[in-house]
Amino acid sequence: MKKIITSLSLFAAIALSAVVAQAAAPTILVVDMAKLYDSHYKTEEQNAKLRADEQKAQEEIEKMNKDGNVLVEEYKGLSEQANNPSLTDAAKAKSQNEAAKKLDEIQRKKNDIGTFAQNTQRSLQQRLQNFRSLMLEEISKIASDVGKRKGATLLLDKAGPTLIGVSSVIYADASYEITDDVMKEINKDRPAAPVAPAPAAAAAPAATETPKITVPGVSTK
Repeated sequence: MKKIITSLSLFAAIALSAVVAQAAAPTILVVDMAKLYDSHYKTEEQNAKLRADEQKAQEEIEKMNKDGNVLVEEYKGLSEQANNPSLTDAAKAKSQNEAAKKLDEIQRKKNDIGTFAQNTQRSLQQRLQNFRSLMLEEISKIASDVGKRKGATLLLDKAGPTLIGVSSVIYADASYEITDDVMKEINKDRPAAPVAPAPAAAAAPAATETPKITVPGVSTK
């Protein structure tokens, strides 16, 4: 009888250990945060707005550049007058003085263009960073909710690289991924008619590039 009780106790202990081990086993799921961010309808809308504002800034830079080129032509005319041998010394001196002033005006215009381009670029980058931060927070919340409903105790992002530049998830069975489920949850709030991306002008240079104003005899700094 004692042996039977001991055997039953041992069996119960083994069974309890198995239950505890099974209960303690984590449920790990994975999600692709980069795919969710890039495919989000709000990201598409924000990118369209940024492209539109970038194009407006580029058009303004081109206008400023044309104004600067007008100044360059005026400077060239004054320089030619200053070197005209038929003019009196007084007239040459006057043309040289006006040419010097025009050159200063050209330099200010170049500085204005550079400052405008840099400020525009910083503004666009800051807007993008702020948007990305808010969006990733929103997506993470939705992904966490979906993961919890599926019984996950640990949710990993397979898109993010580690400090050594590799993905934090080397391999995961497709059945462990919930990216599509999270995407469905996100798209529940998608507007019926999302904002179409604004077409980018193929021939226009990027707004991050500062147009050059060429001044004869003056090196670009």
